[in-house]
Amino acid sequence: MAHVLVAYATKHHSTAEIAEAIADELRARGHVAEATEAGHATAAGFDAVVLGSAMYLGRWRREARHFLSHERARLEAMPFWVFSSGPIGEPKADAPPEEDKWLEPRKVIEQAEELGVREHVVFGGRVPEDPGNFMERSMLENTPEEFRDRRDWDEIRAWADRIADALPA
Repeated sequence: MAHVLVAYATKHHSTAEIAEAIADELRARGHVAEATEAGHATAAGFDAVVLGSAMYLGRWRREARHFLSHERARLEAMPFWVFSSGPIGEPKADAPPEEDKWLEPRKVIEQAEELGVREHVVFGGRVPEDPGNFMERSMLENTPEEFRDRRDWDEIRAWADRIADALPA
């Protein structure tokens, strides 16, 4: 059984809920998993890391970026995975690839790939339930209710299962 850190950076708790679901699934598969805010975490003492961040306009939150940089040596020496959460609203099936560039935090992924990341996924996000500024209020008001929470819990658990399968028994 592996000891796994699931570190996350969140603003409105949506990404924290994803991290908790991943940790729950890893525990259900027999591993020891701890979900912790990235700003208060270290990879020391863990066998593997899952790092996730909320994404705003194609950028990860500062705490997750700092974790990736500060834990560089440890991450290079262990299996780790990363996820982003954030896309909301109505899906655009026919959108050209150049319009999807905000889905992928390119600089972060390049850095993670240099360190040997096993996989990166993007999960849908959730519109803030407690909007704190004009932009967030606008998102809430202009997003149809059926597209306000794009998190796919089956997809999240399936990804955690793939991670569990890759970890030592």
